[in-house]
Amino acid sequence: MNFELFLLIIVVITALGFDFTNGFHDTGNATATAIASGALKPKAAVALCASLNLIGAFLSTQVAATIAKDLVVTHLVTLEVMFAGLIGGIVWNLMTWLFGIPSSSSHALIGGVVGAMIVAVGIHGVLWGGVVSKVLIPAVVAVLAAVIIGTVATALVYRLTAGLSRKRTLREFRRGQVCSTALISLAHGTNDAQKTMGVIFLALISYGAASKTQTLPPMWVIVSCALAMAAGTYLGGWRVIRTLGKGLVDIESPQGMAAETSSASIILLSSHFGYTLSTTQVVTGSVLGAGVGKPGAGVRWGVLRGMAVAWLITLPLAGAVGAASYTLIHLIGGYAGVAVGMAVLLTVAGLIWLKSRKVRIDHTNVTADWGTSLTDGLGVDRGPIPAPDVLVDEPGVTDPIRA
Repeated sequence: MNFELFLLIIVVITALGFDFTNGFHDTGNATATAIASGALKPKAAVALCASLNLIGAFLSTQVAATIAKDLVVTHLVTLEVMFAGLIGGIVWNLMTWLFGIPSSSSHALIGGVVGAMIVAVGIHGVLWGGVVSKVLIPAVVAVLAAVIIGTVATALVYRLTAGLSRKRTLREFRRGQVCSTALISLAHGTNDAQKTMGVIFLALISYGAASKTQTLPPMWVIVSCALAMAAGTYLGGWRVIRTLGKGLVDIESPQGMAAETSSASIILLSSHFGYTLSTTQVVTGSVLGAGVGKPGAGVRWGVLRGMAVAWLITLPLAGAVGAASYTLIHLIGGYAGVAVGMAVLLTVAGLIWLKSRKVRIDHTNVTADWGTSLTDGLGVDRGPIPAPDVLVDEPGVTDPIRA
């Protein structure tokens, strides 16, 4: 086996590893509000999300084409650049997961690749027009749209149901939230799985195994990325789910359904036009809107500030990790350079995993009251999490799905 083929295999494996981390890091996008409101039990929610993520990955490839062709100069991309960029994306995903911060996996991946590309060939290797038009502008517009739509939708929901009993309102919206959770899970699959497809597609073009004129990634790429994301999603990113579902706003089912429907609409529209949207930021914007739109509801602005800081530093810090990784791999060179790069990645991942085991967040305690538990890295206390025996329901209201 020649070195280039060996490196291509390593890049594909690492890309699928990123897709796996994307799955459990971003599970909260689709499931957080349904779990927090009691519409779905935690394990049922992530199983539903994993299934719909898998299906959604097959529905569109516009975002994959954007990643492969619109952000960097294709003929200047090397497999070393792709490998280093993926390391940047994975490390940032794992760090933000550890601290429960709903940061953008998409921006982490793009930042890692762009950072490695700049070190490898200079700033002319990046298609800055594409980065601005396909990444930065959609990020700002989509978040603002999510906040506005989420606010309006939530306000309308509470206005239209003002004459109904609280018991009936919560019961009916919990049922409806099962459908909205399925919709946003499907939308997430159409956008996020494609980003890894685009990376593998770009690696195949760099190696010469695919043509720049191809419009679709090979079917094996689509299938493997869909499966990797679904597998990661099924694990459940409980730390991020907790922050989105309990940290920003105390969600009720009417708010949750309004937020999920708003998010899904924006994500599906963006996927259609090939925008590499941060689904995390869209969902956070919708949840924020749901908090603002409900009369008398509160938003934990300190938590939001922590998220906003993470969003602002994701691209540059993931880019810095990607750049440092490329420098290390390239300086050592050859098989040894790749081995060292992989060893560093696995070591960092292992240390983060060990750190996460000290205070576990899982399906048994993800709905514990905010402020009484470890809400990782967003300024709340770091004590142990009490594990409630059951989800806390509103008086007289039972969950429609208990398994």
